Amino acid sequence: MSDLFTDSAASAAYTAADIEVLEGLEAVRRRPGMYVGGADERAYHHLAAEILDNSMDEAVAGHASLIEMELFADGFLQIRDNGRGVPIDPHPKFPKLSALEVILTTLHSGGKFSGKSYQTSGGLHGVGMSVVNALSESLIVEVARDKTLWRQSYAKGAPLTPLEKAGAAPNRRGTMMRFRPDPEIFGDRLKFSPGRLYRMARSKAYLFKGVKIRWKCDPALIRDGDLTPVEAELQFPGGLLDFLGSSLGERPTATDLPFAGEAELQGGGRAEWALAWPVDGDEGFTHSYCNTIPTPLGGSHEAGFRTAVLRGLKGYGEMKAVKKAAQITGEDAVGASALMLSCFIREPQFQGQTKERLETPEAQRAVEAAIKDRFESWLAANPANADALLEHVIERAEDRLKRRAEREIKRKTATSRKLRLPGKLSDCSNPGPEHCELFLVEGDSAGGSAKQARNRKTQAILPLRGKILNVANATAEKMRGNQEVQDIVLALGTGSGKGFDIDKLRYERIVIMTDADVDGAHIASLLMTFFFQEMPELIERGALFLAQPPLYRLSSGGVTHYARDDAHREELMATVYKGKRKVDVSRFKGLGEMPPAQLRDTTMAPDKRVLLRVTLTEEGGEPAVGLEGRRPSQDLVERLMGKRPETRLAFIQENARFAQNLDI
Repeated sequence: MSDLFTDSAASAAYTAADIEVLEGLEAVRRRPGMYVGGADERAYHHLAAEILDNSMDEAVAGHASLIEMELFADGFLQIRDNGRGVPIDPHPKFPKLSALEVILTTLHSGGKFSGKSYQTSGGLHGVGMSVVNALSESLIVEVARDKTLWRQSYAKGAPLTPLEKAGAAPNRRGTMMRFRPDPEIFGDRLKFSPGRLYRMARSKAYLFKGVKIRWKCDPALIRDGDLTPVEAELQFPGGLLDFLGSSLGERPTATDLPFAGEAELQGGGRAEWALAWPVDGDEGFTHSYCNTIPTPLGGSHEAGFRTAVLRGLKGYGEMKAVKKAAQITGEDAVGASALMLSCFIREPQFQGQTKERLETPEAQRAVEAAIKDRFESWLAANPANADALLEHVIERAEDRLKRRAEREIKRKTATSRKLRLPGKLSDCSNPGPEHCELFLVEGDSAGGSAKQARNRKTQAILPLRGKILNVANATAEKMRGNQEVQDIVLALGTGSGKGFDIDKLRYERIVIMTDADVDGAHIASLLMTFFFQEMPELIERGALFLAQPPLYRLSSGGVTHYARDDAHREELMATVYKGKRKVDVSRFKGLGEMPPAQLRDTTMAPDKRVLLRVTLTEEGGEPAVGLEGRRPSQDLVERLMGKRPETRLAFIQENARFAQNLDI
């Protein structure tokens, strides 16, 4: 106990001098994750969203009608609006600085706290512009006010020049921001994606009918096969109804008319929505927004909308004396629907600075009250559509109850050990393993596309996050603690290693489905190593396969083919498209970028896809993994995937001369 009261060298070294105080924008540069969610591609594009949101706030407030967004070949992004322009007069609290410089260099500064300048806005915390400035290698701002143009330059959050007059601007007003994110923060590899920026601009135009957005991009940045336009003028008088139509395409729906409209909300603000119910068996989707900010994690506005639709549909069923309507749940009513929802409210409360979820309780009550009356009126005014919708939702409810009953029967007839399944697993509905298959998919994005592309009855999807553990050089303790490995074992139901029981296999086939690139091949290798070491009987049964997603899409004159690699593409060009003047060739960036219909037709549909079976054979008395005649021995598996890095280096040195067209 005496040691507790004795100074030590370690404790003496910890003094007040070790306490850092980060001033100004230094905290943003030191900890960007706190302000933009990290330093990855998503955070990189969040900077663009922050500036675009400011211009959208001006438009929604009625002060701007035009926003211009241009991406340059040097990596700079420029966003300009014809709004009021950021104030440039001296700030009362900092008389030596203009209001513009205060906003760009001081956290929690802006004109959206009091509600006097903006009734509703996406910016709330006064950190957006200052964070973009802090994380930009270079930023130039121009403000046109009172027929005068003002300009100031910044670098890494600090002003390079004072605010200067740049001439007369008799026919111009508003704010222009031109910036390039700092590679010291985001690395040299990240660049703005034209497609991602264009989709961002297009969604904003859908969300507010009163704004026109002009998009422009340097042609050199558009890759072959990328359908992103070089220039476009985006304005949608139909708002979310246009957005829903473009997202659904030709998909059939349960009703002839979507449920769409807009309404004022109690307490101020308004909501706009468009809802349809696809019946093609594919997954539905929900895109919700608050003050034009995407809320991918949903929140209170979505909850209010879903409750209103459920109560309205149940009430209609009771009025029609349909007893089965009582069993409908919210998941039955809107779980597979196609929903576009946008609300504008004062003082919204989001989850974090990246604003992915709305947490305003009042929004739930206001949206529910506004939607319920209008949905009931829509049902009463369209009895044919209302009856078709009620029938569709009741079928979903009965299907849900049937699946629950089957699971209950299976649970009661199974062993006393309760079956546990991973939360990320989207299981198939067939109760037994016959004709069922599990797709192990690379990443949540690809997993989302696969879920929409699958046959729900026979195809299950398990998304895997990144590269799984290399079990060839991992301890048993690491394997037990690895979530991805344990998810696979739980999904299969067989156990692993010495406890593996092939008779408990829950699927007839296991399909490894990764991107057609180097990283995808690495992930597939790690998965094959896992099955080879922990579940060799599964490979012996011939139950392990590799999916073959295409790398290219070729189209000309209405004729479309898919090429699995460069050689196949050249073969198609020399045969199917020989003599064609123009052939559109697009390269898929990954499974997550493929539309679900294309993923289904090219990679998942049993009557159209190509699978490679992974086999376990004997070679020289040692087990081996074989694929299309290539049968590396156990020694080679250990050499490439084992604990000794020097053996991998030796293999690379021995075989480097055979490598061609490396993607590095």
